Amino acid sequence: MKNALMALSLALAAGTALAHNCPNEMKAIDAKLATSPKLGDADAAKVKQLRADGETAHKAGKHDDSMKALGEAKKILGI
Repeated sequence: MKNALMALSLALAAGTALAHNCPNEMKAIDAKLATSPKLGDADAAKVKQLRADGETAHKAGKHDDSMKALGEAKKILGI
């Protein structure tokens, strides 16, 4: 029983940690965009849209969706 409670606690803590990582991901994207990376117009627009989608999802409490969108933006940016 003790092990099951410990596993559940760790799982919940991990989920909470990831949920609060969205702002750090957005900051990383913003910092990279501030350096004017060499992106095509289509990629630049996609990154900005993914970043906005990530923030919207974060504010709605949909942290998995947020992290997915922000991860795609970071991949395009090479970070």
